[in-house]
Amino acid sequence: MSSHLISSLSNSNTDIYKRLVRLEAQLRRRRLMAPWRAAAMASSQLARREARRLLSSQHRRHCAAPACPWLLGSAPPVLGPSPAAAAAAGDRRGFCSVRSFTGESSAAAAAAAAVEEAENGSVAGGDQAIDFPGGKVSFVAEMNFLPESQRERINCYRVLDDDGRTISGSRFQEVSKELALKMYSEMVTLQVMDTIFFEAQRQGRISFYLTSHGEEAINIASAAALTIDDIVLPQYREPGVLLWRGFTLQEFANQCFGNKLDYGKGRQMPIHYGSNRLNYFTVSSPIATQLPHAVGAAYSLKMDKKDACAITYFGDGGTSEGDFHAALNFAAVLEAPVIFFCRNNGWAISTPTSEQFRSDGAVIRGQAYGMRSIRVDGNDALAVYSAVHTAREMAIKEGRPILVEYRPVDEIEHWRTARDPISRYRKWVQGNGWWCDEEESELRNNVKQELLKAIQVAERMPKPPLAELFTDVYDEVPSNLREQERLLRDTIKKHPADYPADVHI
Repeated sequence: MSSHLISSLSNSNTDIYKRLVRLEAQLRRRRLMAPWRAAAMASSQLARREARRLLSSQHRRHCAAPACPWLLGSAPPVLGPSPAAAAAAGDRRGFCSVRSFTGESSAAAAAAAAVEEAENGSVAGGDQAIDFPGGKVSFVAEMNFLPESQRERINCYRVLDDDGRTISGSRFQEVSKELALKMYSEMVTLQVMDTIFFEAQRQGRISFYLTSHGEEAINIASAAALTIDDIVLPQYREPGVLLWRGFTLQEFANQCFGNKLDYGKGRQMPIHYGSNRLNYFTVSSPIATQLPHAVGAAYSLKMDKKDACAITYFGDGGTSEGDFHAALNFAAVLEAPVIFFCRNNGWAISTPTSEQFRSDGAVIRGQAYGMRSIRVDGNDALAVYSAVHTAREMAIKEGRPILVEYRPVDEIEHWRTARDPISRYRKWVQGNGWWCDEEESELRNNVKQELLKAIQVAERMPKPPLAELFTDVYDEVPSNLREQERLLRDTIKKHPADYPADVHI
């Protein structure tokens, strides 16, 4: 708006002048205010409504009904050619055009005309566009429906081929020998731990266990790309993340056997680990409930200006839960520094993805919610490390959420042999001259012996006292819980054979 126009308005009506000055500032802040000739290309809905209200109010006070110029179909004010030239060209449109008001200057009418023109989305050259959530949208005359899917599937990022060789032209985050060997050692440790604990469950020594077979790379490599300050909200197949952060084999055994040294005091199912010390939220059984929590945790880090992010893991079945959609939208709108790591193995426990969704996996859903996304070969430790490392930098420095989808290429038996992440990564490490068969045997034997000893200690350790079932919720135990405790003790006394003898009553 020119200074001449504002000056003219100030002489006729101070109130209109002040309000239009505010509108001008709002338009300029939204980058919609260039010269008034370009105002129609990018207008603010707030400005349009306020201007119409202002001018309509002035009209009611000053304009006599017979002389009112609100004429349906009158020629609109034009910022380029004159109204007469536009009318001569047949440019007449069916809308109420604000031309002039009794008792007001022509400058006020010009301002109203510019707002009116912008409201109808008309821009130079006859094109039309409107402000739409997310950006400006142009009108087109042709009716086109978006296809149900893209013509080409989203590619899967990888660094190592099946033989453990780096792919020519691949771009990845370099790792030192020390880091590479630590990653491999922890991957092997996780595999051995899973095998022995699974056998213990089959023997009836623990009640429940799920392995991470085939997911060692996404556990260890993603953990290696994070820092201890980053908050982890896992599902139940990420014990490797906790292992990387320093959770000992004895601590794993204590939790699985639910003894008195278990941090959850025996009140959680086996493998539902948690550690305040290591910023690892306790596993929760219900699918996808951790996703909105991760966004909240990430937003708190952002508010506190922490150099950290949150990361949450989930399977493809979790994408069928409402919490998944709420969390992604929540994160995108708040620009929370959170990484969503989807383990898409195609099955969701037992339901194939073909019966869950028709989209191109989970990665496309991130884009639908307005966040950057990438599909990664989850059996490639270097690809996972590089993707999460980069995602973390973007999440923190740019304040944005990132979706990472891990996808195995084929069915279980195939990747267990040809694309096993440990074997594949070992080929790369060994190809660099950093590893040998003797070291492999020694590592596996040491881990096995350490874990068997940890299990023996955990089994002999007493269970938590019965009273622990009723603590850690209220500062003072309420009467209803005291009554429940009394009834439980009475029942155990009447039927002692039905309850574990090693639980202190």
